[in-house]
Amino acid sequence: MVRTLVCFHAHPDDEALLTAGVMAKAAAAGHRVVLVVATRGDVGEVAGHFLNADEELADRRWRELEQSAHILGVQRLEWLGYTDSGSSEHNAHDNQPIAHPHASFVAAAVDEAAGLLAEILNQEHADVLTSYDPNGGYGHPDHVQVHRVGARAAELANTPVVLEATIDRDLMRMGVELALSLGYLLPPNFSPESFDNWYTPPHELTHAIDVRDQLAAKRSAMEAHASQTTAQDDDTTRSLEVFLSLPPDYFELAFGTEWFVDRTRPGGITIDDIFDPPPDPS
Repeated sequence: MVRTLVCFHAHPDDEALLTAGVMAKAAAAGHRVVLVVATRGDVGEVAGHFLNADEELADRRWRELEQSAHILGVQRLEWLGYTDSGSSEHNAHDNQPIAHPHASFVAAAVDEAAGLLAEILNQEHADVLTSYDPNGGYGHPDHVQVHRVGARAAELANTPVVLEATIDRDLMRMGVELALSLGYLLPPNFSPESFDNWYTPPHELTHAIDVRDQLAAKRSAMEAHASQTTAQDDDTTRSLEVFLSLPPDYFELAFGTEWFVDRTRPGGITIDDIFDPPPDPS
């Protein structure tokens, strides 16, 4: 039976990091894969020399997303129409204050944005929606909003399964400690002591999807987002740049499993199929 997977993300490149494996795996098995982004990442960071003189960052990042989507077998790509809210009070591209206009995703009314996503879910008769955990992974305002909007959209559309894309917090801490011990330069916020509220502890996880057979596609999807491996400051380390520099064995260790939480199931189990039927409410 052909199923439909809808993956909802905040910005271009989020799909490559969190759900590229399950998307490629579902597409390879003949299922329909739909990718929806809330924003086009227009206030992300990029090296000043990277863009053409008349090129907007949002346009470049959308083209990168289209390439990633093609690699992963996505059959429909949609943008909800919101602008990137940024992760701080200043735009990383030009260091100007962020005013959070009405069109920014974080400023949107949850029901308004959820209605737009629910329309896509209904059109697609979605079997599974992926969103984010309540932390938004690491607390980015747009990621937290993805959690809120995704949950509400699933309610409006009666989508049977909602999986919160996340990472095993304990394994992430171990991986960062290993990377630091091997001499990798990581972004300043990638320190083990900062992870107490990042992502999800293992006892809450319900799905651990083996995507090792999709790692080539996942790496290629990451590589498609070339703008996000650059920075204005030569001393700045970008996380995507670090991930792509990992040797194959470490890349597999870091990205060979994709993690999810289904809040209708007990935590601490590790289902290996995103289309596993939801539990019977009776």
